[in-house]
Amino acid sequence: MDLRQLRYFAAICEHGSLSHAADHMRVAVSALSHHLANLEAELGTPLFVRKPRGMQRTAAGERLYGHAKMILKAVNTAEADVRGGGGEISGLVSIGMAYSAVKAIGVELATRVLTDYPRVQLALAESLSGSTLAHLMASEVDLALVYNPPSDAVLRTRPVLEEQMVCVGKPEIIGHSDDPITVNELLELPIILLRQGISARAIIEDVNLLKKIEGRAKLQLNSVQAIAGSIVAGLGCVIGTKLFMQDQLESGAVHYRPIIEPQLSRTLYICELADRPPTYAIETMRDLILSLVSAAVHDGRWEARLIDA
Repeated sequence: MDLRQLRYFAAICEHGSLSHAADHMRVAVSALSHHLANLEAELGTPLFVRKPRGMQRTAAGERLYGHAKMILKAVNTAEADVRGGGGEISGLVSIGMAYSAVKAIGVELATRVLTDYPRVQLALAESLSGSTLAHLMASEVDLALVYNPPSDAVLRTRPVLEEQMVCVGKPEIIGHSDDPITVNELLELPIILLRQGISARAIIEDVNLLKKIEGRAKLQLNSVQAIAGSIVAGLGCVIGTKLFMQDQLESGAVHYRPIIEPQLSRTLYICELADRPPTYAIETMRDLILSLVSAAVHDGRWEARLIDA
């Protein structure tokens, strides 16, 4: 198996037919078919089911495509990094961010990249914190801003900041008072929970308390917009940060109360895969992100405590 075979195979996967893949790769259909046949013979299994209107991946083809994407991305990144090592920072950098991080620094990050690093291709993906971690583990992003990631040898993590969690909801749900609400009082309210998939710890780090909250939740949603709309509609309350519901709080549509006994917090980390050497572009973007986060906290745009790593 060589890189040319993988590139041809990936092209067939992405374009759905030999003819479309051949046009994209600018090679003859017969050459593409020959390389695919050799690859299937080498692996001892069919990678596609030939159909009248295209090619459908087999289970083996699906698995190989996942590996091929990671391998080809790593090769392209290495080539761009070495070529640009002595000059202007360049190359593709994919960054995954939890919703709150995008809200705080997403636009500023994009602006700075366009202004200061015009040869960097920035791919910015917003998702729930658990999904962001999954994208990193699958090598779909190079850097990820994730809340409370699990301890894992495959990850290289650095704590960035800590945020205090609050209870947000309509006053008729959580009360009109500005006084703190205890966790026991909170558990009696109709809680709407942001489902976090593989990283439920993104809400809080206390696993036992998290299980209690999950057990009492009236709704568990995977959509930030759905949660915000449900809170404004008075369907329940949410455990989050003031930044998470900033627009609704500023408009007066909802109210917040601090949480005590115990106080709840979450920690934001910047994460990378430990076995992937960072490129010049990735190192530059990491430093830029840390700088923007620090500025947002110092300016009061992000209510949090910076962690000095």
